[in-house]
Amino acid sequence: MTAGPDREPLDRSFFDRPVLEVAPDLLGRVLVRSTPDGPIELRLTEVEAYAGLADPGSHAYRGRTERNAVMFGPPGHAYVYFTYGMWHCLNLVCGPEGHPSGVLLRAGEVLHGHAWAHQRRPKARNDHELAKGPARLATALGVDRRLDGTDVCAGPDAALAILTGHPARPAQVLSGPRTGVGGEGATHPWRFWIDGEPSVSPYRAHTPRRRNSTRRQVGT
Repeated sequence: MTAGPDREPLDRSFFDRPVLEVAPDLLGRVLVRSTPDGPIELRLTEVEAYAGLADPGSHAYRGRTERNAVMFGPPGHAYVYFTYGMWHCLNLVCGPEGHPSGVLLRAGEVLHGHAWAHQRRPKARNDHELAKGPARLATALGVDRRLDGTDVCAGPDAALAILTGHPARPAQVLSGPRTGVGGEGATHPWRFWIDGEPSVSPYRAHTPRRRNSTRRQVGT
């Protein structure tokens, strides 16, 4: 990685804070995905916060399972889950160990490695659509369950790292309800995005599923 103040990896103390502090502070940071083909760098433009045991929208709300175990571990690790039988989503664990919370990375602007991202997202009509939504972001970066538990604070050679980047100014950050979350957590304004960014995904309210349909799993 090229040296410079905006290229410094974020350390574990950044993530060892309440999730509602970490989530908006991630906007403008740079996610680096190291692959055998070369690195892909992405500037984060949209995220969602999930507050674990206190949040009905979180995967950790009902306690620890084999699937969500990473959320109960130390902060600064990746939690990757599989949904709809076809998509992966990437989250970053926050807060003290044993108190699960995380930030879903919803969207970003690809800064470097466009060719590799387009190979994984051939249906993207332009660069803004490469990572416009959590499943698209994970697909463009080649993220799957094999990266679950990855330490994003392990250094520049890690499969995933978060660089300081250029944090969004508070006046640029908007918030609103999380996408697709129903029930008690439907109105929490815990989705954060950078105003005017074309890579931000459209908001969709929760749609109740019919009894015999596949249950949707959202958030972290």
